[in-house]
Amino acid sequence: MEKLKSFYQSLFLHARLFVAVGIIAALFILAFFYPAFLEAAKITFWLLIILLGLDMLMLYSNAKGIKGRRVTPERFSNGDQNPIQIEIVNDYPFAVAIEVIDEVPFQFQMRDFQFHVQLNRSTSRNIQYELRPTERGEYHFGELHFFVSSPISLIRRRYSIEQARNVPTYPSFLQMRKYQLMAVSNRLMDLGVKKIRRLGHSTAFEQIKEYVRGDDYRTVNWKATARSNKLMVNQYSDERSQSVFCLIDKSRAMKMPFEGMTLLDYAINATLVISNIAIYKQDKAGLITFAERVSSQIPASSRVIQMSRLQEVLYNQQTQFLEADYARLYSAIRSTVSQRSLLILFTNFESMTALHRQLPYLQKLARNHLLLVIFFENTELKELLESEPSNTEDIYVKTIGEHFAFEKKLIVKELERHGILAILTPPQYVTVNTLNKYLEIKARGMI
Repeated sequence: MEKLKSFYQSLFLHARLFVAVGIIAALFILAFFYPAFLEAAKITFWLLIILLGLDMLMLYSNAKGIKGRRVTPERFSNGDQNPIQIEIVNDYPFAVAIEVIDEVPFQFQMRDFQFHVQLNRSTSRNIQYELRPTERGEYHFGELHFFVSSPISLIRRRYSIEQARNVPTYPSFLQMRKYQLMAVSNRLMDLGVKKIRRLGHSTAFEQIKEYVRGDDYRTVNWKATARSNKLMVNQYSDERSQSVFCLIDKSRAMKMPFEGMTLLDYAINATLVISNIAIYKQDKAGLITFAERVSSQIPASSRVIQMSRLQEVLYNQQTQFLEADYARLYSAIRSTVSQRSLLILFTNFESMTALHRQLPYLQKLARNHLLLVIFFENTELKELLESEPSNTEDIYVKTIGEHFAFEKKLIVKELERHGILAILTPPQYVTVNTLNKYLEIKARGMI
């Protein structure tokens, strides 16, 4: 009984069978008016029965004619294209046509996710595709289904392979690795990072080395050159062990979406990159997240495990529905951060009124630390401003949009007037723009 149920559940009729049945029915109808068609209808009917039986025998004679599995990463990188691979092996002694249906996580809302492949006998095939998650959390994959047709293609046999798996989605570690690789190979300019001219040298002497093309001739050590009979130069190291704290606002202002991701997710991805580059530059990276209260706080450190700690904490961050309390943020920083540090604040101000409510606390932070405020352009507003109005209502809407866009620029000027660094950036460029500013601050020795 169980085998019969399994057979029934795996059997699916092919569209070709319905076409054949329609043709036979038409022949029998014609035979009612023209008896000469009766023999042709009977022959066609029995031929269909034989082919149907043969098709069924071919597909069900091998208990495991098709094997397959899904290969996924251990974890997804949020906002990036993550590779998925499906491996298929055909153990049938004939070529088959396979329709592959993968039960991808519901978050992607892909209702018709399928592939069609042709496999010769005793061969295998790998199917590769990519998924771009836009939310952190667990993504559940279901079963993997193969609908197999023989060369006759009157029926299809379904193979359902249990491949259920949960894949956690972390902040963008792929982006972090990409920037780290470019930093190691000195190719950050390929990603849009500007080359910043360094002003002067650090006073920290590191070593004397042999001159190579590109070294500053002003660092030539003439005494060492005379002793070794080779041109030698002094090498200086950058000032190190400076603290860099990323402050992430989790209030409702950061819930605004852009290309499927919230502003909070863009800030988290940028935080990972900046922290990783800071540690690579031998600075210390720390983190503070806050909304109506300070929820997470990681002291600045340059230890090897620091990035793992940051990833685990950032994985669980969610936006709140209340206003951010900058008074509590100032109290937390004053009590825990004693050394002058670079504070990179990711937030979003939509109006001058919103800025003026928090400006006193930002000024207090800027007295003891170097404060850099990162907030976001409304890209949809930018598209509105570039469009041509077609009626009176569009003119009013565009005028209001221009007012909001101008107010964003005024916020930058207001912050700079009070000695606070500020960047107004589109969400997709927040990482590059913040990294450029960090490297500029390092080059100018501002901390």
